[in-house]
Amino acid sequence: MQRTLIPLKPAQVFGFCLAITLFECLTYLASDMVMPAMSAVTRELQADTRHVPYAFHLYLIGGACLQWLIGPLSDRFGRRPALLAGCALFTAACAAAGATHSIEAFNALRFVQGIGLGFVVAVSYPALQEAFREADAVRLMALLGNVALLSPLLGPLLGSLLLEWIGWRDLFLGLGIAGAVAWIGLYLCMPETVAHLRHGRTRQAPSPLGWRRICRRYLTLLRNRRFVGACLALGLMSLPLMAWIGLAPLLLIEVSGLSTRAYALWQIPVFCAVIAGNLILDRLLASRELPAVIRLSLWPFCLGLLILAGTAATSPSVAWLIGGLSVYALGVGMSNAALYRLALFASDDSKGLVSAAAGMLSIGVMGAGGALIVAAGGGTRLAAFALWAALGGLLSLPLLHRFLHAMPNGRTSVTQQ
Repeated sequence: MQRTLIPLKPAQVFGFCLAITLFECLTYLASDMVMPAMSAVTRELQADTRHVPYAFHLYLIGGACLQWLIGPLSDRFGRRPALLAGCALFTAACAAAGATHSIEAFNALRFVQGIGLGFVVAVSYPALQEAFREADAVRLMALLGNVALLSPLLGPLLGSLLLEWIGWRDLFLGLGIAGAVAWIGLYLCMPETVAHLRHGRTRQAPSPLGWRRICRRYLTLLRNRRFVGACLALGLMSLPLMAWIGLAPLLLIEVSGLSTRAYALWQIPVFCAVIAGNLILDRLLASRELPAVIRLSLWPFCLGLLILAGTAATSPSVAWLIGGLSVYALGVGMSNAALYRLALFASDDSKGLVSAAAGMLSIGVMGAGGALIVAAGGGTRLAAFALWAALGGLLSLPLLHRFLHAMPNGRTSVTQQ
């Protein structure tokens, strides 16, 4: 059972974790599950097919563009009202998308739906860190990480299956109903973690709100080399996996000539490796500090990237590429949630703002790195992808060394066990 830093009943703990997991799952499914329906959307709304990528990009932009504001707002007014507002906004936008009759309104609602993802990153993640002790918070973050990573694989497949039985409007209506269920769960079970007296700790006061103050806090945070280094390392460590999610359809179906089913089957080893890494992390947390766990994770992380680099230097095959990615993904599964926790507590500022900054920095690195991999031919040749993905991941090592070297005792700045 999870150990909490604030008084919570077991049923409330379960409901809180379940509601947050459901909300995060919906925000990712709303991006990935809807993609197979976009041809039907443009056809029914009599729109050009160029709106297919527009809808996806608008969703991602919505998820990233307001995190800088959502975090400080939750620091000031509380995590609970902020997440309830974000879930309600996402739910209303999904339901409205099912009733829209123009592509312009549809795209605008996709942007609003994406804002819900920003609430997940900037509000729910800090709430978990503030409600649970270190080891349990890391375990829960690893679980949410699985949801984010599995969605690009399962979302399109689930969407394609559902579209054989229902239309795209019903799909959005279903997302809206599920969002309402998540909102009810959050309303009934989510505690307020700001301004709440913790076990054996002082009360965390709400942060004052003001534009100049927010700007000063972000500038101070960006001057924190340990925090920035950890966030950049987070982005670079996940870059090969994120690039693979985006480019796998091209590399496996278009370049290698595999079927859609074969494409899906080749994803299984990679994502199973991530889950296996999470399970190993859960075991290691009982006896090791977070820096020690991250150091252990670097063995499979580096080995997998070296296999990728070796694959690029020889005649690349799908089997060797997936093998290297799977070994690397094992290391990512072991380290990602632990490194996020250490990055979050590398600053003493309120965790809503810190989480928002961490999300924007790491997502920015993954976005820019993915674009560079594409520009270098990573979407047209297996060898090019393997080489540039491996180099991108290995660039995290100097940042990790510097960050971990400054933590000889391996402790974060919060009460732990």
